[in-house]
Amino acid sequence: MESQPLKRLYHCTFRLQYHLVVVTKYRRPCITQPMLSRLEAIARATTEKWEGEVLELNGEPDHMHLLLELTPRTAPSAFVNNLKTVTSRLIRKEFGEHLQQYYWRKPVFWSRSYCIITVGGAPLSVLKQYIEQQEAPE
Repeated sequence: MESQPLKRLYHCTFRLQYHLVVVTKYRRPCITQPMLSRLEAIARATTEKWEGEVLELNGEPDHMHLLLELTPRTAPSAFVNNLKTVTSRLIRKEFGEHLQQYYWRKPVFWSRSYCIITVGGAPLSVLKQYIEQQEAPE
């Protein structure tokens, strides 16, 4: 297993990685390859503004997966809200004609829901064992 370097801020050392999954409204299969490429460019630029990094991005016609690294200063829910807002607005603007056949009534793109999971580091069983083996003060 390859060792991952830790990042630093003034008073902390960290490595915060997340797996984010966002789905299209009503799980409509509307994402095309050019749209996914544009979503990747927008997501990378937006994440960079939040002092984070997109490590990997891919998707299918009805959802997108991102592997992200964020700082402790970033609230994941605020970041996801901003990312979905920016990508939705720009994708609807640039691919509006294509999306009109899927969302003819409302200007929507993403579902309100999302899944975000922390990833990386040691397995929970190893961490639990490490913590159990600490010497308690007397």
